[in-house]
Amino acid sequence: MAPGRKPKSAGPAPPSSTLVLDNGADTIKAGFVTVDDDTSDNAPRVIPNCIARDRHNKTYVGAELEKCKDFGEITFRRPVEKGFIVNWEAQKEIWDRAFFDDKAPQRCDPSTTRLVLAEQPNSLPALQTHCDQIVFEEYGFSSYYRGIGPSFNAYQDIQAIFHTPRTPDTIIDVPAEVILLVDSGYSHTTMTPILQGRPLHTAIRRLDVGGKLLTNHLTRLLSVRHFDMRNETYIVNEMKEAACYVSLDFKGDLDKTWKGTRGERRKDYATGGGIAKDYVLPDSHTRFHGIVRDHEPGAAARARKSAVSTEDILTLRNERFSVPEVLFNPTDIGLRQPGLADLVMQSLSVLPVGLWPGLLANIVVVGGNAKFVNFIQRLQVELLERVPDECVVRVARPEDPIVSTWLGAANFARHEHADRLAVTKQEYEEHGAAWVARKFALGLGVDTSR
Repeated sequence: MAPGRKPKSAGPAPPSSTLVLDNGADTIKAGFVTVDDDTSDNAPRVIPNCIARDRHNKTYVGAELEKCKDFGEITFRRPVEKGFIVNWEAQKEIWDRAFFDDKAPQRCDPSTTRLVLAEQPNSLPALQTHCDQIVFEEYGFSSYYRGIGPSFNAYQDIQAIFHTPRTPDTIIDVPAEVILLVDSGYSHTTMTPILQGRPLHTAIRRLDVGGKLLTNHLTRLLSVRHFDMRNETYIVNEMKEAACYVSLDFKGDLDKTWKGTRGERRKDYATGGGIAKDYVLPDSHTRFHGIVRDHEPGAAARARKSAVSTEDILTLRNERFSVPEVLFNPTDIGLRQPGLADLVMQSLSVLPVGLWPGLLANIVVVGGNAKFVNFIQRLQVELLERVPDECVVRVARPEDPIVSTWLGAANFARHEHADRLAVTKQEYEEHGAAWVARKFALGLGVDTSR
C-alpha cells in the first residue's frame, strides 16, 4: 500500500436475517428468513392489519384482536385502503407492536435486518416513495426490497401446486418461466401475467371486487331480509367465510331457493333444495363465533317467539351463492366492470398469442377469496368457454392461498436475486429516493443487474 493511502472500506456487513412482510389490507403475513436455513419460519405469523375498538371502548392493535371476546358493534381503523398503505400513523403503530417494541412477539433489530415487502401492482409513486422513506429513515433497515406481491409467487414450485407428475431428480427452476397469477384479496382482485419472475405491466388488470365489498354486499342483504347487521361487519364477514360458496349452476341454484309467487309457495322452499343453512349468531357469552348448521324449518321462528331461547338464528338461502357471484358478474350489483374470466381474456389480449398457451396452462389463484368452495372450478369452466379449443386451461390454488405470496417472498429472500435487487441504507443515503424507485421499478427479472 502506498504511503498515506487509506485502506478501502469493506462496506456494511450483510444482514443477518430477513424480515418478510406481505402487508395485506386485512392481515399481515410476517416471518424471518435466513439464507443458510431453508427451514426457518416455514409458516408466517398472520396478524390482523387493523386497530379495533369494541363497544366498551377497549382498543386492540394488530394481534391483540385475538383477545377480543365481543365483536358486536366493533369498529376498525385500517391503514391499507384499495390495497395501498395510506395511513402510516396506524401502520406504524401495528408494526411497532408486532416487531419493534420490547415485548414484540417477533422482535426485530432493523440495523442488522433486511426487509422484503410485498406491495400491490400499479401503486402510486408518491405512496412508494413515502414507504421507502419510512423504511430507511424511520426504522433504519440495513437493506430493503419492495416488490410486487403477485411476482413473488413465481419463486414457488408452481408445478407442485398443479400436482404435475415428474421424476424425483427433476431440478426445480425458480422463478417459474410463465404463470398467470390471480390474486383475489380483501380490497380487490388482480390478474398479473408473470414471465421469468417479472410482471408484464401492460397486461395487469384489476377488478374492484374483494372480500370487503362482498362482506358489505352480504350485510345489505341481511339487513333487508333479516336483522340490521350494518354495525356487525366482523360477524357478517365470518358468516361469509363459513357459509358462502361459488355456484357452478347459478340459475339452477337460484331456482331451488325461489320462494314462488304469492299464494303459490313452492313446497321445497322450506329446505331450499339442500342449499338453505342456519347460522347461529354469537352471543358474546357462551359463543364467541357463529355456527353453521343444516336448516331446520321453523327453528328461527320458534327462537324469535320463545322467551327463553338463547339463540339468534339467520337462515341463509340464495345469499350463500349470490354474494360470491359478484366476482364473476359484477354487473349484478351495478358495477360496470368485467368478471374474472373476461378480465383474464382482457389481460391476454394485449400479449403475443405465443404466450397464451403457457399462461392458460399455469393459472394460479391466491388470496382469501380463493378459499370459496368451487372458485377454481367455476373460473376454469368459464375460461374454457372463451379460449381457443387448442389451448389447455389449468387453474389451481396453493394449499393455503392466504400465505402463498409470503412463501414465495421467503423463497425470493434466499435467492441470489435478493442480493442483486435489494438496496442498502448506505445506497439510499448516497443516491436518494428517486434512484431507489428506479431500481425497484426494474422488477424481479433475471437479467437485472446492479
